[in-house]
Parts: sequence; structure tokens; C-alpha cells
Amino acid sequence: MWDPEVYLRFSAERGRPFHELVARIGASEPRRVVDLGCGPGNLTESLARRWPNADIEGIDWSREMIAEARAKTTGVEYEVGDVREYVPGDDVDVIVTNAVLQWVPDHEYLLERWVRPGRWIAMQVPGNYDEPAHVMLRELCASQRWSYRLGDLRDSVRQVGTAGDYARLFLAAGCDHVDAWETKYLHLLPVLAGARHPVLEWLSGTGMRPIRQALDDAEWEEFCDEYEVALRRGYQGKDVVGFAFRRVFAVTYRKA
Repeated sequence: MWDPEVYLRFSAERGRPFHELVARIGASEPRRVVDLGCGPGNLTESLARRWPNADIEGIDWSREMIAEARAKTTGVEYEVGDVREYVPGDDVDVIVTNAVLQWVPDHEYLLERWVRPGRWIAMQVPGNYDEPAHVMLRELCASQRWSYRLGDLRDSVRQVGTAGDYARLFLAAGCDHVDAWETKYLHLLPVLAGARHPVLEWLSGTGMRPIRQALDDAEWEEFCDEYEVALRRGYQGKDVVGFAFRRVFAVTYRKA
């Protein structure tokens, strides 16, 4: 279960890659724009402002996220759906997928399948799994205390390709325009008295969700206590913690 409130705690930081991704899409008057993995819709809603004459559709597998999106955003059609099963209609001129495909094994196949003449595809995936927070998280899952419950979750979020990998994929699929790049952000997260470590707060809304689902309430609190000890050793800062976050982008188009 995904918690929209937890996810939105760092909405400004999470939203910046989305906006930088969408800014590189060259579509002027698309008929239908689809956001795969739309989450609570706060970013999808901006697509309706970018293309006011288009039909905007948001799809997410989480019913909680879709309910939040329907309740709090406008100008978008929302549906519960699985990105792995998504087949775009002929009127889909733009596909946006932001921080979703890292959850999908063999997502390269999906990207190739979505390519068609006259369609833009814009994707972004996190590439920060070698950062200290993720290394410590995997180590804790593999520890004697937690491996019997969480050993299979150590790699639940998979490594993704480089910008070069995705560029080669789209060129091989016949795309005429390929724009691929990587950016490492430094998110300055405030340390708040009485609150969990800010990196733990960040990850609890994304990468730690499979762990939360595998543990009961008491186990989850115990796990977070142990993880927080490791984070406080690894991320120094009395008032602000610097959280490095690499992301991989690609925007592509195949001529009609």
C-alpha cells in the first residue's frame, strides 16, 4: 500500500526531475498524453496546463494514489492499471513515465514496444542505488535479524541503465530524435526535532514500501530504529542533511 501523504512530504524535490523531463518534450498539439505511474496526480495535473487541448490520462497501480489524484486534481482522467500491461492507443502522442520503470523487470522491452511513428516518449528513473542510504538499506535487509523476512527484497528495486544505454535502445528502435542525460541532485533535507531522519522519511515514501508491506507495525518501527542509527552515522548534519540523488533521463521521438 502506498501512502500519498508520505510520498508528498518532499513534493518539491520529487517534482523537479519531472518538470525538467517534460520541458524537453517537443510535442505542440498532442491528442492524448499519458502519465504512467502518475502517483497522487500533483505532477500529472501540470500536463493539462502544458497541453490544454489534449486529453490527459494518469495511470497508477495504487488505488490509494488514484483516489488521492481524483480527489485533489483536475483536468485529468485517472485509472488504476499496471504499466507492464499498458498498450497505448493510436491517439497517444506523448507517454511520460517518471520514476516508475525501476520497479519493472525488463522494462527495456516496454520502451521498445511503445515506440511508434509520431509519438514522444519521456522517461526518468532513479539511478542512486550505490548511494550510502541504499547500500545501508540492503545491508540491513541482509543482516541476521532481518534476512529471513527481507532477504528477497534486497533487490526489489532494480538497477537501471545509463543515459547511453537508453539512447542506444531508442536509436535501435528507429527513433529519429534522442535526448538522454543524467543529473545528480543534492537535496538539502532539514533535520527536524522529534522526527525521523530525513533520508528515512524520504525513502519510506518510495524505496522502502516493499519493506513496509513485509513487516507488521512493531517490526517496521524496529527496522526503522536500526536503519536510523546507520543513517545518522552515514549522513552528518545538525540542521540539514545533503542527500545525493542521481537520475537518468531520456526523451525520444520517431517521425511520422
